[in-house]
Amino acid sequence: MEAPIDSWVNELSKHEQRSREISLTPSFFALPSSGALWAVLFGATLIVTISVTASAQVLINKSTMKPDVGWATTWGSAQLQPYGTEVLPAGTLDGSTLRQVVHLSAGGTRLRLRLSNAFGQEPLQLRAVHVACRAASNAAGEIEVSTDRTVTFAGQGSIAIPMGADYVSDAVTMTMPAQGDLVVTLFVAHAPPNITFHAGARATSFLVKGQHVAEAQLESPETFTRWYFLAGVEIAQDAVTTASVVAFGDSITDGHGATTDGNDRWPDVLARRMATYAPTRQMGVVNEGIGGNRVLADGLGPNALARFDRDVLSVAGVRTLILMEGINDLGGLDRTETQSSAAHDAMVMQLMTAFGQMVAKAHAHGVKVLGATLTPYVGSDYYHPGAAPEADRMKLNEWIRHSGAFDGVVDFDLALRDPAHPDRMLPAYDSGDHLHPGPPGYKRMGEVVPLDLLP
Repeated sequence: MEAPIDSWVNELSKHEQRSREISLTPSFFALPSSGALWAVLFGATLIVTISVTASAQVLINKSTMKPDVGWATTWGSAQLQPYGTEVLPAGTLDGSTLRQVVHLSAGGTRLRLRLSNAFGQEPLQLRAVHVACRAASNAAGEIEVSTDRTVTFAGQGSIAIPMGADYVSDAVTMTMPAQGDLVVTLFVAHAPPNITFHAGARATSFLVKGQHVAEAQLESPETFTRWYFLAGVEIAQDAVTTASVVAFGDSITDGHGATTDGNDRWPDVLARRMATYAPTRQMGVVNEGIGGNRVLADGLGPNALARFDRDVLSVAGVRTLILMEGINDLGGLDRTETQSSAAHDAMVMQLMTAFGQMVAKAHAHGVKVLGATLTPYVGSDYYHPGAAPEADRMKLNEWIRHSGAFDGVVDFDLALRDPAHPDRMLPAYDSGDHLHPGPPGYKRMGEVVPLDLLP
């Protein structure tokens, strides 16, 4: 039996032998007539009347109606606009080759890039985009030339990404192993003054003037630990279903205190564990943390609610969300001036409400949500929390554990706290600032995520 959409296309071809352009005119509950075809999409609630007219607006091509399936995100970063010393002098990137290295979680046989001009106020103009495997020598920024591939957008090697937009590239046939390093090289013709970037890359990037995208190694490059315009890498595998886990949070998810080029943030540790567990072996892990991020107000980057659609729901293949946010809201309340107990109670309630909003949005898109408890931070020189902020953290953690608002719980608080002083992080896990874990702490966090909750 023909699918309804196929039947409709065949019926349309009977009215005219040549390819026909049609205009789509909404007309709910209209009866069929000689000038209209009645199309019903079974299993859906949408009924649309398609009127055939002489004016050409939309070309129906049966061969292009297949859904775009099978893609999942293997690496990603949350985008923000530069602030303070992160603001680049105008023209810094213009006419330059920018080489950036990302560490993939899952592998695949095809890939595509998601590039972002989310905060640009004019088009981002790229004259060339290439991808390659990192050279076996691991020399700074060196690529394996035999793996170098040109990346296109609608078949074109150059692209102008409009202000506020993200672009997804054409598929590139390229086999990448799980836990492999992908090198992305851009020739930037012109970057908007308001650049889109990720500050907490904790990976070395390289910049030289001129067009050198296909060269094995860049000569005397400027180096920095930032990612520019690079929002995601998506992968697909033939005959294999892939999906992604999004880690959504602040600097503890972003990896403050982790090792530069060491890939030892807690989502990195989780990805390595998932690669050894059959039900999660084909799943990617996407780190959407932003240092200094808050839930209820903008800080470094848009607040968690404002960026939720872009950094969670639009991630290709997202199946599970691990949500760890709120420590900057709690710590910031009393940071400069002690607030009333009513203000503390209101803050906790507002965070619970905001979490509920994010869970509801995720569930509406078929995404399960694991709530992560907030780790201890008494002793932090930045927030210097007293009894009230610590009571807020304990109250919020108890709600995360026992409210039933989440599909599961990741108890990072229990994993990192000092049993003798549960309001403090165990010294072995502390980076030294009493707020962020160091590499051993991130390792512990990655080890306690229940793998059976992820698929």
